[in-house]
Order: sequence, then structure tokens, then C-alpha cells
Amino acid sequence: MSTATTARKPLYRQLYFWVLAAIVLGIVFGLVFPHAAAGSKWLADLFVNLIRMVTAPIIFLTVVVGISSLGNLAKAGGLALRAIAYFIVMTLVALVIGLVVVNVLHPGSGLNLTVDPKAADSTLKAAGQASEGVTDFVLSLVPSSLVGAFTGTQLIQVLVVAIFVAIGLSGLGERGKPILRALESLQALMFGVIKAVMWVAPIGAFGGIAYTVGAFGSKILGSLAFLMVAFYLTCLVFIVVVLGLIARWVGFNIFKFLRYIKDELLIVLGTSSSETVLPRLMTKLEAAGASRSVVGLTVPTGYSFNLDGTCIYLTMGALFIAQATGHDIGIGTQIGLLLFMLISSKGAAGVTGAGLVTLAASLSAFGTVIPVVGIALIVGIDRFMSEARALTNVIGSGVGSLVIARWQGELDRDRLKQVLDNPSTVDVERDAAEQVVTA
Repeated sequence: MSTATTARKPLYRQLYFWVLAAIVLGIVFGLVFPHAAAGSKWLADLFVNLIRMVTAPIIFLTVVVGISSLGNLAKAGGLALRAIAYFIVMTLVALVIGLVVVNVLHPGSGLNLTVDPKAADSTLKAAGQASEGVTDFVLSLVPSSLVGAFTGTQLIQVLVVAIFVAIGLSGLGERGKPILRALESLQALMFGVIKAVMWVAPIGAFGGIAYTVGAFGSKILGSLAFLMVAFYLTCLVFIVVVLGLIARWVGFNIFKFLRYIKDELLIVLGTSSSETVLPRLMTKLEAAGASRSVVGLTVPTGYSFNLDGTCIYLTMGALFIAQATGHDIGIGTQIGLLLFMLISSKGAAGVTGAGLVTLAASLSAFGTVIPVVGIALIVGIDRFMSEARALTNVIGSGVGSLVIARWQGELDRDRLKQVLDNPSTVDVERDAAEQVVTA
């Protein structure tokens, strides 16, 4: 390989450099000017809104193009079943790990706290809207209108619409090919838009970190700090051990994979939202050797059905509240709670705060044994825990897509090894391709 194809971009042209610099500046700003920093959350919200602007169209186009290009609906159905099976197993593993850790460490034991119901009022209202049962969850998967899927907040609705459109397009046969080519061109356009939007990421990261440090920096004490540290360590163990073993089975090193997606992880760290990197993660997984059809279906689905970090948070948060309020929860009730969360976690979106609302919704179903108003105990540190949730969710989705790609026989393992050994080749090859088109 020539020097031209292996040369790295200058540091100042790397997105991760600017995101990392923004995070450091945000921390300093939050510590030195906490009151001003507490008002900077709008910068992070601005970036998240820019991402949301293009996320739904990208998911729609990627899923439609991916499934239609399979040319075989039976093959697409098999892919979907394998993805769902994997996601359910990983959700169960994450829930069990969270349950075991909180039972071993007992971070809330001995507090015997009482909680004012008004302290958690806003969270409980949000939970009430999200905890109406399995029937309402299933109904919420389908939008009230075709346009409504793109204007709402549930990405899973976009996925449902895309699947039905892909089925209809596949049924057109030769007549559908011009439509498919047009959608492919539109998809390329949208990825160009997201590439431009991502350069706003440092601003979002700065605002998100500055707000967090400025608003909550002095409130992390005692048992709450213990819970937060325990949660971070649990997520780390899950990533290194569980996902690490799965990655090894697929044929890659988890640490090399983390290095490959470091830009995305830094953006998630700054914004506390896994949704902000969804389009970019899909692009990188495809560049690493996973087929477009697998990535197009598994990543968007995983964002609603494979939230590993959120699942760990749910069981740890629920048992912490029970311990802190002096409620002894038997193993039978814990198993029941776990099984309920296996379902309720599927409605959690990959955005900041969704984990807290899902936890409150789950506790509402067990209000006689765990006081749902106890959610107020962890509201103050939820913003800090959301970073670990989002990071674990993103890593879990990325690893899951590569697992399913191998399961389907649609993973170029030589390409994956090449990219993970030298991640810079992805950007270099893209630039080279753009130069060829220009020429």
C-alpha cells in the first residue's frame, strides 16, 4: 500500500480531536462558571435536534434500500427473527447482571429514606404516559399516519413504516428498480447532510458537559455516588467481558472496535444521547464489512430493542430505590420485575432521560412493593448515569450488528480485520473515492 493511501489526516482535521477539546473546555467552564454553564444545555439540545432532523429519513431510506436489495422477503424475515432473538438474549443478560450487582453491593441499604411524592411528580406523569401496558406498547409501534412516523419521537415507528414500504417495493419487481435507484441516491444525499451536521458535534458536546458540571457538580454524595460508580463499573464489565467474549467469537477484538468508533463514543459522552451517532454508526459498520441489508435493519431495531446500558440501569435503579426506602424485595418479586422490564425496556428510546421514565414506568407496575415515588432519589444523578447508559447502548448495538452479520454469512471478516487494525483507512478510502468522482 502506498504512502498516499496510509497517510493520516492532521489532528486538527479529526472530529474526535475537536469533540474531546470541547468536552475539556466544557468541564473547565462548568467548574469555573457554574451558574453560566447551567444555562448552556440549549447547545446540546440544538445538536440533538439537528441529528433528529435527519435520523428518521436516514433510517427509513437505509431499511427500505437494505431489505429491497435482498430480493428475497423470506431472507429478510429470517434476518429480522435472528436480530430479535439476539436482542432478547442480550437484554436478559444485561438485566440479570444489574440485578446481581445491586444485590451484592447493596448501595441503598441502611438509608431508610422517605420520599415526598411531589418530588417525583413530573417524572411520574411522564411514566404514566409510557406505562399503560403491553397492548398500548404494541399499538404505539404503528403510527396513526404515514407522515406521523416522521414527525413523532418514536424511531421504531419509522422502522415499521420502512419495513412495509420495502415489502411493497420488493413486490413491484422490475417496476420497482427505478424507485430503488432514486432512494439510493436520496440516501447518499442524506449521509452527506449528516456528515456536515456532525461537525456541529463539538458545540453540542461542550454545552452538554458544561451544563452537567455546572448544574450538578456538587450534589453527588454518599450512597448516590456509590450507586453511580457501581453502575459505571457494571457497564464496563459488561462491555469488556460479555461483549468482549461475543466479539472474540465473531473474530474481532473489542478494544480495537472501541478505537474504531471512538469519534462516536466521544460525541455520545458529550451529548448523553446514543441517537446522535446512529447514522454515522451505520456508515462505519458497513465500511467495516457488514452488509448494508444487515446494518440497515439491525442498528435501527437495536436502538429500541437492544439497549444494554438502559437494562442494567433499570434493575440497579429499581433495587436501589427498594433498599434505600427499607423495602425487602424477595427473589420471586425480583424475577417478576426482571421479566416485566424485559418488555418495558423495549419502549425506551435512545435519548437522554428515557431510561429514567422507563424505570418509573416499570416501578408503577410494582407500586405495592417498591414505592414509585422513590424515583426522586436518583433524579439528581440520572444525568450522570445517562452517559454510561448511552455509551453501553451504542457499543452493544455495534457489536450486535456484527454478530448478526456473521450469523447471516454477510460479514467480510478480512475487511473487518483490516479496518479495525487501521481505522484511518476508512476515511482515506472515502476521500479517495470522492476524488475519483470529482476527476
